[in-house]
Amino acid sequence: MSQYFKKGKGWRYDFILKGMRHTDTWFKTKREAKKAEAEKRKEVLNPPVVVKTPTDMEFLELVNRRLDYVQEYNSVRYYTNHIYAAKRWCKLWSKMLCSEITADMIQNFIYRQKKSVSAISANMQLTMLRAMFNFGSTHPRNWISNNPTVGLAFFPFEKKVKYVPPIEDVLKVINSADPGSQDYLWVIALTMARMSEINSLAWEDIHLKERFLYLYTRKKRGGSLTPRRIAMNNKLYGILSRRYAERDNDKPWVFWHRYWSRKLGEFTEGPYIDRKQLMKTLCNRAGVKYFRYHPLRHFGASLLDHQNVPIGDIQRILGHENRKTTEIYLHSIGNSQQAAMDILDEKFEKTKKKEGSGVIA
Repeated sequence: MSQYFKKGKGWRYDFILKGMRHTDTWFKTKREAKKAEAEKRKEVLNPPVVVKTPTDMEFLELVNRRLDYVQEYNSVRYYTNHIYAAKRWCKLWSKMLCSEITADMIQNFIYRQKKSVSAISANMQLTMLRAMFNFGSTHPRNWISNNPTVGLAFFPFEKKVKYVPPIEDVLKVINSADPGSQDYLWVIALTMARMSEINSLAWEDIHLKERFLYLYTRKKRGGSLTPRRIAMNNKLYGILSRRYAERDNDKPWVFWHRYWSRKLGEFTEGPYIDRKQLMKTLCNRAGVKYFRYHPLRHFGASLLDHQNVPIGDIQRILGHENRKTTEIYLHSIGNSQQAAMDILDEKFEKTKKKEGSGVIA
């Protein structure tokens, strides 16, 4: 039963419902007090539904959700690295809840990584684990309440100068390859592209008549593919023209292969994703110190720098956002890009002619 009475300068309502007393005051009229009392009764009888956010989940579920996110918003290489790392984590913690994983467990894991592999590898594991726990514990997901990586420090390590092979070794490696792989390596060297950019290079990106091509890269995590225009020199134009004339019209890619797909359970065709083994094989065959694809970018940039090409042109060809990054590539490293690429073309031709004599221009 409700009571309404005037107290001081205002009206008050007072009632008991579900064993609790509810009262409020300072209404100007009795009618306002009754209206407020009715609304309060409705609120008590029909409380709002509160959806509680889960604060824990199985570690394996968090890993799978993180992998789905990385696959959707990041590069293939970044996703592949996470797959390899996740396999190690799941061997230890796949049957545990996230709340059961402690900082000591993470610390012991990365310490073992440091001892068995390297400090750099351990730091990469910690970075990926920290990102995953942050992913699950922050708004708007809030799936878990703990992040056991908080407070864990990275291991110090000595930064090594990246090995950039001499031009003689680069040419030995290219010349030791089969014709198709030679084309692949020359296109990387002449465009100074990233391996992933050449792997995804399609014929629709190449404009032979205008003598330029587009390369696409994702510079930031979760970012969009960003194009940059690269002019062709004579050698690059020759390689791409020949491959275009010999192309399979059903294949949109400049470089592709036939491979066994575990997912499909059959042979399929598609662009390359990774060709690490190729460089190991070619370096061994050529009898030179092993180097990866990335030095080909250093190699081309250094040649342009030796020929006094403006650093701004080199930066645009390499696709660097920061000038300082380009300066790292310059080891001893137009008017327009076309002029810059022509200089590189002349340098390659001179080098190739003198390789047999052991003299490098």
